[in-house]
Amino acid sequence: MSLSRESLLNSFKPDGQTTVLVVKSFKRGEPLVLSEPVGAATPRAAADLCLVKLMVGPGNPGPADAPSTSPGIGIEVWLPSPENWNNRVHAIGGNGWSGGNAGSPTHIANSMFAADVAAAEGSVVSTCDSGHSGQRGDLGGVASSNGDFAMDPDGTLGKAQWKDFSSRCLHEQAVKTKALAAAYYGRPASYSYFDGLSLGGRQGYKLAQEFPDDYDGIVANCPAIHWTRFSTAGLYPNIVYQQDLGGVPLTEEQMDLVSNAAIRSCDTVGGVHLGHIMDDEACRYDPTQDSAVLCVSDGGSNTTPHCLTKAQAQAVNKMWYGMTADGSVPSPATDNGWDKPLGGVRRWYGRPRGTSLYSATLYRLFKIKAQPQADVVALELQNPTLAEADFRNASGNGAQLWKTLSYQQLSNAFDRGIALQPVFDYINTDSADLSAFKARGGKLLTWHGLNDETIPVQGTIGYYERVAERMGGLESVRSFFRLYLLPGIGHSGSNGTSNPDACPPVVPWGYFYKLMVDWVERGVAPQRIEIESAPGSAVRVSQPIFPYPQKARYVGGDPRAAGSYASS
Repeated sequence: MSLSRESLLNSFKPDGQTTVLVVKSFKRGEPLVLSEPVGAATPRAAADLCLVKLMVGPGNPGPADAPSTSPGIGIEVWLPSPENWNNRVHAIGGNGWSGGNAGSPTHIANSMFAADVAAAEGSVVSTCDSGHSGQRGDLGGVASSNGDFAMDPDGTLGKAQWKDFSSRCLHEQAVKTKALAAAYYGRPASYSYFDGLSLGGRQGYKLAQEFPDDYDGIVANCPAIHWTRFSTAGLYPNIVYQQDLGGVPLTEEQMDLVSNAAIRSCDTVGGVHLGHIMDDEACRYDPTQDSAVLCVSDGGSNTTPHCLTKAQAQAVNKMWYGMTADGSVPSPATDNGWDKPLGGVRRWYGRPRGTSLYSATLYRLFKIKAQPQADVVALELQNPTLAEADFRNASGNGAQLWKTLSYQQLSNAFDRGIALQPVFDYINTDSADLSAFKARGGKLLTWHGLNDETIPVQGTIGYYERVAERMGGLESVRSFFRLYLLPGIGHSGSNGTSNPDACPPVVPWGYFYKLMVDWVERGVAPQRIEIESAPGSAVRVSQPIFPYPQKARYVGGDPRAAGSYASS
């Protein structure tokens, strides 16, 4: 079906703030380009598709070269041919700070490979740029940007940008995608879904909290809720380096040495070392007491160049425990940082033991080692010089002055991020009231890796428990909202540990979306799910995962086989 701009406008009837930028049909096999050059790596349409690109104003006016200047929210929609449409809308969330080419009239964004999803499923698939196009780099074909778009040229926070980024983009994406589907096919979609990970996970929670009627089902994995909290606390390990180790970070080899020692100390199930930790809550490994990782000069037995001093080992304990206001850390024997209440000097959670301390999988895949958390601190304190060097603002550019922050100053930034939530358009996305979403019959499904290198899983667990407390208990919440925890899995959905030989079971791409479709359309709620190591793994491990708070309990047999576990 070929649709002209004129016929689309006649049936779509966008509002006065919406402009149709592009309407273009692609035949199967054609290169997915607008003005881009075609090369050997150019993606090609896997089915007949129609691309529609929209710009939803008013955006944020300003100097042409300012990162905060924006014409509005860019939305990209892929529509399968009428004979292939499955009567579903499948909206996809963003990642990082979002951004990209969704609002470009000359370039295709294809964020999260939306065209491929539309072709494979027959769903109407959409993405948006959250109201800005600034890009820092590229994560395997997915745009990645920084936070300078959210600061106006005078160094103050941009309310319009934060509104578009935090919430407005999501509702506009839902409304416009549904309207385009109805205009294109002559009938509305039977079901609508949102599907996101990381930032996209946070977006899913924001939709359930503030726009409960937009989607029938929401898959929101590794959700970046508690945005300013976990981002500010994410800078804490680097402040530990500055304050405790003279600004000298541990080497990758040192980080792997101590993290793998933690795994060996806590990964035994049924007499077998699994290579990843099943129960992080129970792990109390303390490197300051482990002679095998400590240097001989500090009373240890490790003679390699990668040994740790006592000061370095204590710094690792601080990273595992999480952010405190004064840099203190208790003994892991009494408090390992897993589930003790926040409060007092303790501000946020650290990475569980065994998690890669430098996001090894992401680094190996994409060679990215920036400090995006510094951008959040720069925005909280409205001081762009605290940010990374690629943060641009007329009042000052990023100069990495975050390195000068004390523990107390970082804690002040943490508090400031919470106080500024009304300006940030409540980016923390932590309202526990999902009653409207439940009442309209919505379903919410989340998985989160226990070894997430970026977003500590305890924040998601704590949110789930708060929802349960507010909404009548766990059984009441499980009727529409289920959370699954994945041992050994990191933010990329694969091995998140420091052990490159670990083969933790993974959730296949798109699997939770299929579970959601079954839940919404057939009433089949997910229960015990058996997952296994990724294809090609050196060792095949299969394990069950259960809706929280259930855990997989070893009952006997091969600990690498799912049948050896029951629910506890």
